[in-house]
Amino acid sequence: MYSGESQITDALPKMIEAAAAPESKSALETHLQETRGQSARLEQILSRTDSGVKSKKNKGIDALIAEEEDVVADADDVSVRDAAIIAAAKKVEHYEIAAYGTLRRYAEILNETQGASLLQQTLQRRETRGV
Repeated sequence: MYSGESQITDALPKMIEAAAAPESKSALETHLQETRGQSARLEQILSRTDSGVKSKKNKGIDALIAEEEDVVADADDVSVRDAAIIAAAKKVEHYEIAAYGTLRRYAEILNETQGASLLQQTLQRRETRGV
């Protein structure tokens, strides 16, 4: 998921630039700030392990970003484009909720209480925030 957060961090500025409505831009900017916080929590968790974690491209996030880019490129109307951007961001949110819930459960199974707690923080923020 760390790679996924990096991919999202790279994609969001383009989404912000493509959005027209101030509300859309603001929601995406908030998402970008939260994504950076999530990355920091993941770095904390990974720094506690010495398992030599290798970063691989997150194919799920990659597909969601590619879909968003295609829709934005095809949208001539700014309202349609903004709606497509927000829909794509919501899909990413749902993906993140599922991923962080799974990671938290893995941490609990492995008795990694600090990691589980950090993942729970991220999960709660994802669940309570909408784009």
